[in-house]
Amino acid sequence: MSRAKRVIKELEDTKNDSKSNITLSLIDESDISKLTGAFLGPPDTPYAGGKFVVDIEIPQEYPFKPPKMKFTTRVYHPNISSQTGAICLDILKDRWTPILTLKACLISLQLLLQTPVPDDPQDAVVANVYKTDKAKFDQVAKNWTKMYAMLNLEEPADPYEGIEPEAVKMFVVMGFDQKKVIKVLKKLKVEKMEDVSSNELEDTVIQRLCE
Repeated sequence: MSRAKRVIKELEDTKNDSKSNITLSLIDESDISKLTGAFLGPPDTPYAGGKFVVDIEIPQEYPFKPPKMKFTTRVYHPNISSQTGAICLDILKDRWTPILTLKACLISLQLLLQTPVPDDPQDAVVANVYKTDKAKFDQVAKNWTKMYAMLNLEEPADPYEGIEPEAVKMFVVMGFDQKKVIKVLKKLKVEKMEDVSSNELEDTVIQRLCE
């Protein structure tokens, strides 16, 4: 299975799995290599109540090489860099196998928040606090969750600006820029896929996009 087909299948599988509370989406519909994932902080941890966002980069060799992941939400954790969001997790390195999925990686990150491994740290300073003053660690981690992760619980802006996604994707797959497609469709007052069902209107949209 090609990289593109694999990623598309994983996106669909994650979308259809409402129980996991894991989200996965393309940053740009025309670029299969850059995604964003998110999950909620585990209950009964300093991360409870927060939403944690992860930047995902898919290599050409995927799924035979692991994805590159880093937190874009700042996290106070021994295995996550407090400065860059870099992650220390074996399945993203030497323990990767093509059987694993992006959703499985995000679930593993969620579990990592629940069970830190301070003896194999990404952030040595945080790991030292964890081992020497657990109460202080918990308090700082809670504060960071309130400052950085709870902001992410706000509803994100609609990337399609009120237009039915399928209507936008119809032209994006032709190679047109998503932002320009949305701008043209808004000018033509197109909101739904059925609005561009006629060949005449489809031709008009394409003509405007080519201007």
